[in-house]
Amino acid sequence: MNSIFNHINKALEQQKPFVCYRKPNDTLLHGLFLKTNALFYTQNFTERGFVFAPFDNSKDAILFPLSELNFFTENIDYEMLTSIKESETNLENSLTEHKHLALVNKGLDVIQKTNLRKIVLSRKETITADLDIVLAFKKLIHFYKNAFVYVWFHPKVGLWLGATPETLLKSTNQNFETMSLAGTQSFVEHKEIMWGNKELEEQQLVTNFIAGQLENITDEINISKTQNLRAGNLLHLKTEISGKLKLNFNLKNLIRALHPTPAVCGFPRNEAKDFIIENENYSRTFYTGFLGELNFDSQKINEKNSHLFVNLRCMQVLNKEVTIFVGGGITKDSNAKKEWLETVAKSKTMKRVLM
Repeated sequence: MNSIFNHINKALEQQKPFVCYRKPNDTLLHGLFLKTNALFYTQNFTERGFVFAPFDNSKDAILFPLSELNFFTENIDYEMLTSIKESETNLENSLTEHKHLALVNKGLDVIQKTNLRKIVLSRKETITADLDIVLAFKKLIHFYKNAFVYVWFHPKVGLWLGATPETLLKSTNQNFETMSLAGTQSFVEHKEIMWGNKELEEQQLVTNFIAGQLENITDEINISKTQNLRAGNLLHLKTEISGKLKLNFNLKNLIRALHPTPAVCGFPRNEAKDFIIENENYSRTFYTGFLGELNFDSQKINEKNSHLFVNLRCMQVLNKEVTIFVGGGITKDSNAKKEWLETVAKSKTMKRVLM
C-alpha cells in the first residue's frame, strides 16, 4: 500500500494531478494519476474517467479522462494504520457563531414568508496549518471505514480531501441505486437513538423529492425503510432508493435530476439554491458537489458503471491554509443555536485529521 502513498508524495512534489480514494467498507485503495497538467471537463457525462463536480449545477464538472490516467490498485493494510492517532483542534470563535446564527435566522424568516420548506445553509472555517497530506489521508481511511474517502489534486484547481457518507448515484447498465440522507445527531455509545419531528420530516422531504425526480425516467423504483447510518462521530437518517431506468435513459439527465438534492440544497431546489448563492457570502465551489467514477468501474475497467458520491465532510488545502466546510438543513422547526451546534459536530470529522 505504501507505493500509492509514495505516488501521492511524488505527484504533490511535481505538482501533477491525481485522485486517490477508497470506497465505503472496502479494502482496496485506488490511485489515478493524470499524465498531463491539462484541465479537462465533461461535455455530456458520456465520457469515462473520474469526475469532480461543483455544487452549482450550471457550472462544468472537471474530468480526469480514463485514457489519460496511470491507474493503481492496492490492498489496504488496516493493521498498519491502527497506530495513527486522531487530533483535537478547536477552530470555532464567537464571530463565526454570530454570523451563522444570523444566516440561519434569515433562512427561517424566509421559510415563514415564502413557499420554501427547506434551505441547507453552510459555513466555512479557515486556519493556518502545515498539513501532512498523506498522513491526513491515512487518518481518513482509518477513522471512516464506511465512507467514501479521497484526496484530489489539480495544480490549476487545488487540493481537496474528504470522507463522505452519501451516495449520489450508483448505476450498472439500467440498474441504479441512490439514497436520501438527512438529519444529524452526535453518536453516543449505549444511548438510545431518538429522532425528532424536524429530522423525520426533513428526511421524508428528501426521499419524496428524489422519488419524484426519478418518476419519469424509471421503469421500477424501490424505497427502503428509513434506517440509522453512523458516519464517524455522527448519526444520520438514511433511505435507500433503487430500481431500473428506462431503456433510453440518459446519464446526464439522471445526474441533473438528482443533483443537488434537498439534502445539500433545499426545497424547492431552484429557490433554495438562489437563496444560498445570495446569502452564504462565500462560494461553495466543490463542497456539496459530487465526485467519483464516471462510466467506468475501478475493479472492472471495461464496464461502464458509475459510482458518484456527494462531497460532504471535506476540506480544501491551499498552501498552508486549510478550509473546512460544514452545513445543515433549515426547516420551519429549526432552532438557530441547535443548527450552529450541528455544524460544530460535523466539523469534528475533518478536525480529527488535522495535525
